[in-house]
Amino acid sequence: MFPKIVCLGGGTGLPNLLRGLKFYTDSLTAIVTVADDGGSSGRLRDELKIPPPGDIRNCLLALAYTEPLMEQLFQYRFSSGTLKGHSFGNLFLAAMTEMLGDFELAIKESSKVLAVKGTVLPSTLDDVILEAVYEDGDKASGESQIPNSRKRIKQILLKPSDAKPLDEALDAIQAADAIILGPGSLYTSLIPNLLVKDITLAISKSKAKKIYVVNVMTQPGETDGYSASDHVKAVVNHSSPDVIDSVIINSGQIPDYLLSRYLLDGATPVECDREVIEAMGYKVVTASVINPTDVVRHSPELLSKVIMELIK
Repeated sequence: MFPKIVCLGGGTGLPNLLRGLKFYTDSLTAIVTVADDGGSSGRLRDELKIPPPGDIRNCLLALAYTEPLMEQLFQYRFSSGTLKGHSFGNLFLAAMTEMLGDFELAIKESSKVLAVKGTVLPSTLDDVILEAVYEDGDKASGESQIPNSRKRIKQILLKPSDAKPLDEALDAIQAADAIILGPGSLYTSLIPNLLVKDITLAISKSKAKKIYVVNVMTQPGETDGYSASDHVKAVVNHSSPDVIDSVIINSGQIPDYLLSRYLLDGATPVECDREVIEAMGYKVVTASVINPTDVVRHSPELLSKVIMELIK
């Protein structure tokens, strides 16, 4: 019997996790943020009035069992002309949406084309915008604008505040054996999902194992100087204390040559202040879950293995 696993997030963190988990279960659901307003996704959102397809595309490909050439095609980004900056996969999802008249249906049909194992769902079909309130009282609107000020974020808001989730997403949460939050951009990928009406309530009520995966590195403009407990507090403050049972924190060493490159951008390893998180009532699991190559990110295989041990 495969465990039913629901993952919430967006950006690069969520698809990275999905690439590992798909080898452990046939019942995998990704609930993906749709607040992106930059790049190809932002242009298609503005011009065609559809939800931004980029994060959805990446999750579909992460769960796909398709030819490598098909994945390369969907990730191909045009380098010139009026299509410059657009990825083929985004245009494909946009065309499917216009043809079928329904973004959710377009995702389901695209899943068939890519032989996707699992389900990818947008957190909402409403046209949502993120707004950040900084500690000095200033505000910024739009996901792509929020990190630019490099100010400390006090709160993230979702406009409209009553954005409705998909029934299928709520059903998946209710039926889940495990719910995974993160990894990924704290304020612009993970928390926006928790701000969609009823999603936090559904997770809080769930009897599933609830696991939060803390990012390996801080993110300039979003989590400068954040420890692991700061990440946890931000999640809880924007949702409920009941959305987390356990917290996974990387303990693996990051090579100096990579660290120095990240430091130039202002990113540092997230400090593991285990005792603070345990005092909040959460179980803390530390493990080496990174596979440093040219970037510092979670290893899909190592992270999935730790998650599956927790789910047992």
